[in-house]
Amino acid sequence: MDGVLLLHKPKGMTSHDCVASVRRLLGVKKAGHTGTLDPNVSGVLPICLGKATRIAEFLTGATKTYEGEVTLGAATTTEDADGDIIAARPIERAIARAEIEAVLDSLTGEIEQTPPMYSAVKVGGKKLYEYARAGLEVERPVRRVTIYELKLLDEREQFTGETVSFRFRVTCSKGTYVRTLAVTIGERLGYPAHMSDLVRTASGPFRLEECVTLAELARRAADGTAASLIIPIERALFHLPKYQINDKVAEKVKNGALLRLPAFFEQVDGPIVLVSPEREALALYVKHPTRPGLMKPLKVFGS
Repeated sequence: MDGVLLLHKPKGMTSHDCVASVRRLLGVKKAGHTGTLDPNVSGVLPICLGKATRIAEFLTGATKTYEGEVTLGAATTTEDADGDIIAARPIERAIARAEIEAVLDSLTGEIEQTPPMYSAVKVGGKKLYEYARAGLEVERPVRRVTIYELKLLDEREQFTGETVSFRFRVTCSKGTYVRTLAVTIGERLGYPAHMSDLVRTASGPFRLEECVTLAELARRAADGTAASLIIPIERALFHLPKYQINDKVAEKVKNGALLRLPAFFEQVDGPIVLVSPEREALALYVKHPTRPGLMKPLKVFGS
């Protein structure tokens, strides 16, 4: 099995545990996910199998879409519902829809974020959550991320109550912490806040409705039909240009040979997917850095 499985990750499992379950159910040795989801987050988790583990880096950076919920009135240590409350303030006024939408608009585009202490970002050789569990807070690197869309999904015109929750949808770049975004939304509205729910609904071109649950995967593995769930490598690399070659050249590609760069790829800076006459992805090639007019293999998928 060489390709990508789209798993509907359940809440309560780590991404690592999901990969281990898929490896066991399908009987594959090589498997890896393309972007960690926190244990309390569900949704799209693409898992690369077999030769497709070689393309994981080209899928990890894909744009992600989430639907989540912000709760105003309480901030937590982890910035989500799993943490201990560290600040609380009742909502003493009605918050207008227009006010929330203005805040969401102000956070659309390129923004700066400081990773939460409970995260896997490394500082000084240790993951931030290791410091956090030891009761330590360290200086964290600020990162720039892009929010492509941030939309309110609640139809109310006024939001009232001691705590206020509302749902949103965000499409964002790699490295965005949506729980940190929820905290920032609260801050701009004047209240402590945390992310109370989150589902990843898309990762690149892959949508939640395409995903399979672990329970269904187990059923399909048992009846021998699981292979039909695997997305081939060439489809997973949909976003890269394709170049079809003949069988003679395909043999050279499998051996990692240098090839002449097609004229119509002169302006392409990134990798090119070389596909067989049967449209099977054979390799990723890039321009040769020192030999103009030639391209060299970056990843070869042949056995």
